[in-house]
Amino acid sequence: MQLDHVTIVAPDCDAFMRFFVDIAGMRTGPRPPFGVAGYWLYLGARPAVHLIASGAAGSASAERAGGARIDHLALRIDDEAEWRALLERLDCHGYAYQFAEVPLARERQLFVRLAPGVVVEFVTAQS
Repeated sequence: MQLDHVTIVAPDCDAFMRFFVDIAGMRTGPRPPFGVAGYWLYLGARPAVHLIASGAAGSASAERAGGARIDHLALRIDDEAEWRALLERLDCHGYAYQFAEVPLARERQLFVRLAPGVVVEFVTAQS
């Protein structure tokens, strides 16, 4: 089993899209014509993040307001140079972030809070 995608309903899809493209290195790609604003953001050949404009009629979150929510999504970085480049992009764009370590796993984590309830984690092996 693999992660297929994460859907985020956001009041400003453009700002979220810019984060995932400019910082996380994803790209925008084809998206079915759902009739609501949004983006599909790709890692390789697959859309990993679906963004939907908040208040979109028929969106799952609009139908079950106050229901379950996504706590965060995690993106793994296996290359040390790519990790350093991520840190440079975050600093250049002025994003605040926090580091953590995974106990007993020899992994580093970096958390970016995009909005209340929306956190992106980047994880890599400790060197």
